[in-house]
Amino acid sequence: MFRLFKHYVPHAVVWLALIEFLALLGSAEAAWHIYAHFADFDAGTLTGRWLPLTTFALANALALMATGMYGSEALRSMRFATARLLAAISLGVIFLSVVGFLLPTATLWRVNSLYAMALAIAALFLIRLGMTRVAGAETFKRRILVLGAGTRAARLQALADAPGSGIAIVGFVAMSGIERKVKDAVPREAIDNLSEHVVALGAGEVVLAMEERRGALPLADLLRVKTAGVHVNDIASFIERETGRVDLATTNPSALIFSDGFSAGQRISRVGKRIFDIIASIAVLVVGLPLILIAAIAVKIDSRGPAFYGQSRVGLFGEPYRIWKIRSMRTDAEAAGQPVWASENDPRVTRVGHVIRKLRIDELPQLWCVLKGEMSIVGPRPERPGFVAELERELSYYAERHMVKPGLTGWAQINYPYGASVEDARVKLEYDLYYAKNYSPFLDLLILLQTVRVVLWPEGAR
Repeated sequence: MFRLFKHYVPHAVVWLALIEFLALLGSAEAAWHIYAHFADFDAGTLTGRWLPLTTFALANALALMATGMYGSEALRSMRFATARLLAAISLGVIFLSVVGFLLPTATLWRVNSLYAMALAIAALFLIRLGMTRVAGAETFKRRILVLGAGTRAARLQALADAPGSGIAIVGFVAMSGIERKVKDAVPREAIDNLSEHVVALGAGEVVLAMEERRGALPLADLLRVKTAGVHVNDIASFIERETGRVDLATTNPSALIFSDGFSAGQRISRVGKRIFDIIASIAVLVVGLPLILIAAIAVKIDSRGPAFYGQSRVGLFGEPYRIWKIRSMRTDAEAAGQPVWASENDPRVTRVGHVIRKLRIDELPQLWCVLKGEMSIVGPRPERPGFVAELERELSYYAERHMVKPGLTGWAQINYPYGASVEDARVKLEYDLYYAKNYSPFLDLLILLQTVRVVLWPEGAR
């Protein structure tokens, strides 16, 4: 995997994104020459049109990311990729229209853009078809050898067997007699030379998944494996890299303390994030104000009660603050006075509420909290004090998610459906800890782009 600004991206995804970006540039360049031929004018030199070509390619590349074209399902299914490709090109047209309105000289002419879009659809379709039919998913998988054959090793097998997995486990080595969860594991005693065994299997990485590591680490073997050019990793770091989650079952405090993460408090990052929050919240509030007013009127017409409501939430460093949302539930939703988890098809949600929750319109008033500095555009979703008290008792490291500002959207929101239980909260906490540990502006950009996918295809909204 490539590590881009502390966030791991599979090699196949990086190369595919680069190839498709070049295809978009090529489509724009070819469209320019086609238009020049039909309009009977000199196409000129490449230096005179590099800006509109780059704008076209960049806008559509961002649209591909925003619609989930580099997600596991789009990489596996040609039908899924085709549907998302058409959505991405449509979104790219919107991006280019906005850029063309603000900077007319930075985009292609309209007829030229039409040609470029047609060529881009054909080129991207052929690239995806070739990838799924010729190369195959197995070509891009990384070969892993697991040291261990117990419960932890079985978890890695399940991870490898999951749809869209980027790894192939070439073998398990049982490091002790008590590890019997994986039946086909080879006993360590049966292997004369571990480093030669790793090379013979063609493994590119060795993962330590032993149940008990104290006094059991084969340091001499691992040193030989490392010097043979094979990467050695522990299970906690491996799962974090592969899933984008800090795995609570295999993580301990020392692993978090001595990791290279949790640098979101650096001054430059904090100032840059705050400037972006102010600009973005003002822009969205100005543009979205008519939508907020229309939704508020619809709520008033649909059901009794106020259009807006406020709730106490837990923010940065555990400090409480008050958020504002457009009301989407009945006014007696919590008549007993106790917080209640939202559920799928929750009967407390009003007719208008179903619509504004799916489109996330009810969240827009929280931009006022972003403007005041109580929230950020990107960050862990804030929870109510009652839920926080319960979850801090049930889940280790839950308080650590409050070391960054809560946000309107976040890493957990784009990777996991709406949570309505302690178990859901545990999984979302793993994503939140990953965000806090590996924060960078690049990760924020990925989250913002993927939020477009979540809004367009709101599978997890409740």
